[in-house]
Amino acid sequence: MRELDELLLRYLESRYPIAADDEKAAFQAVLELPDPELNGYLLQRQVPTEGSKAFVIKHILSIPNV
Repeated sequence: MRELDELLLRYLESRYPIAADDEKAAFQAVLELPDPELNGYLLQRQVPTEGSKAFVIKHILSIPNV
């Protein structure tokens, strides 16, 4: 889905460059999730149970669309 790609790109452009190494590792782990699971998180139909993934998903969803 293009909308989900846009969410990830906004995170990469605005947050990833300044993120700590552990947040970068968590983002990479999020990208490795199966598509249905990642889509569920980004569409807010599911909530990640792992703290580091939840932290990254929260930041991905909080970046405003410009």
